[in-house]
Amino acid sequence: MPSFDVVSEIDKVELRHAVENAERELQTRFDFRGVDASIELNDLTVTLKTESDFQVRQLLDILRNNTTKRGISLSGADIEDEPVHSGKTFSFHITFKQGIDQPLAKQIVKLVKESKIKVQASIQGEKVRINGKKRDDLQDAIALLKNSDIELPLQFENFRD
Repeated sequence: MPSFDVVSEIDKVELRHAVENAERELQTRFDFRGVDASIELNDLTVTLKTESDFQVRQLLDILRNNTTKRGISLSGADIEDEPVHSGKTFSFHITFKQGIDQPLAKQIVKLVKESKIKVQASIQGEKVRINGKKRDDLQDAIALLKNSDIELPLQFENFRD
C-alpha cells in the first residue's frame, strides 16, 4: 500500500548558512557601520541584537531575505511581536519549530478526512503518515496540504509504493 510521511523539519545546515550570510551582509552594510549589532545562532534559536528598535527590525529583514534564499520559511518560526529592550540593546529571539505538534497533526488528519480523498491519515509521533491504495490519491493529498492554510512549512518524505 503506497504511503508517505508529512513532516516539518528545518535543515540546520541551511539555517547556519543563512545566518552566516546575514552576518556577512551586516558587516558590509553602510547603515550598520560603527553600530554594535549581531546575529547569533544557538541550536534552532536566532538572536538579533542592536542599539535601536528600527535597526533590529532591519536585521530581521536581512535574516528573512537570507533564509528565503536558502529555502527556509519563517512562517513556522516563533518571532516575538516587539523587540526586547535591555539596557542599551534591543533584541529579537526567533525560534524555529521542529516537528509537528499534536494539535496541528490532528488538524492535518481532520483536513484529509474532510476532503473525501480515499486515503487514511494517522499521527505517528511528530509526523503524519498518509496511506492510500492509489498513487494519484496520495498526490491529491499532497496538493491538498500544499494549498491549505497551515502556518507551518511542510515537507513530504518516504513516498513508497
